Amino acid sequence: MFESATVANNNALNRQRLDKRISQALNISRKDVKRLLAKQEISVDGVTTQNADEIVNKFSKIIVKTQLLPFEEAYYLMLNKPKGVVSATKDDKHQTVINLLNFPYKNELHIVGRLDLNSTGLILLTNDSRWSEQITNPSAKVEKQYLVTVDKPITQDYATAFAQGMYFEYENATTLPAQLEILTSYKALVIIQEGKYHQIKRMFGRFQNKVLSIHRISVGHITLDKNLKAGDSRSLSVEEINNNYKNNNFAGKF
Repeated sequence: MFESATVANNNALNRQRLDKRISQALNISRKDVKRLLAKQEISVDGVTTQNADEIVNKFSKIIVKTQLLPFEEAYYLMLNKPKGVVSATKDDKHQTVINLLNFPYKNELHIVGRLDLNSTGLILLTNDSRWSEQITNPSAKVEKQYLVTVDKPITQDYATAFAQGMYFEYENATTLPAQLEILTSYKALVIIQEGKYHQIKRMFGRFQNKVLSIHRISVGHITLDKNLKAGDSRSLSVEEINNNYKNNNFAGKF
């Protein structure tokens, strides 16, 4: 479900040292940039800095004295994905999550963690690869919560097995410990920190229990807005963006 290779490559292209970025933008030497930094005449995203080595990207708002350097606007959206919609930017057979968006810059966005065709719930989209990398990189161990409905009754044995992790022969890997809370005999809240291929279905499959529906309700600190009907979307709040950007184990490694 969660893929990061493409956005990681894009992210590498967007990052640059602060002194190099200013030097190129203003056609001044790096020595001149360092003098401005020493005088505390440069800020990045509203914070005064004296660090020439600070890494910035195309979305960073850099002010030198009173001059704002050119930057690109970053967009962050959540979508309540309906059943039967593909988590892709283009598809010849099915409607895509991009098709559902009523957003003028939707074709600039990429998907932050996919859902299967018949799964529903929270999808995040952005044009900021640095932000999406914070969420999708396995090192981040960002928790994703799902409501899962199955065909047969769920017992406490399921919770024990999920917590211990399950070996998947195809990947030759054992899943990270997952949480399973029984809500009813046929419904559970499942929390995982990764997104292996059809992971939830395969974990329930160990008990020969068919998954009937999967609905994602949260990714990290972002919870699906209850006011969003299936197919609807909205921009993330500043708080939602910043919480997922800072409050995980991968934050600060750029």
